[in-house]
Amino acid sequence: MLDALEKAFELRQAGQLDASHALFKNLAEAHPDEAEIQYQCAWSLDILGREREAVEYYEKALGLGLEGENLEGALLGLGSTYRALGEYQKSQLTFEKGLQLFPGNPVLKSFYAITLYNLKQHNTAMQHLLEVLVDTSKDPGIQAYSRALRFYADNLDRVWNE
Repeated sequence: MLDALEKAFELRQAGQLDASHALFKNLAEAHPDEAEIQYQCAWSLDILGREREAVEYYEKALGLGLEGENLEGALLGLGSTYRALGEYQKSQLTFEKGLQLFPGNPVLKSFYAITLYNLKQHNTAMQHLLEVLVDTSKDPGIQAYSRALRFYADNLDRVWNE
């Protein structure tokens, strides 16, 4: 199993996505109780643009108890996949779980903001994106205005008439 898994990763890295997926799919069928393999199979389907098929593998991987970095990646992948399929409520719940478990992940927060936009929650989406911008940008201009950007993130609709 380790040799096949290693080969599947090598093929993915080399851009041979169909061949990589074929190996991951075979591994997923041969080892249905291996969470990481189910996750990698989901990821390989996602890369190929086969989101609808990926959902089953993401859900199975999560149900089998992924942990750590793989859990973080699977929640990001599944949330993004649900969003791409127009399943915005499922996407929102998945990202909220991800942010509860990994609150410092700016990528989760960014994709969550896209889902919130799709759900017409524009203010909250904008707040999250401004927070990610300030928290991750090394741009001196952004950092010089970080306090103001954080303030406006919480006051997007406020108008000062004085």
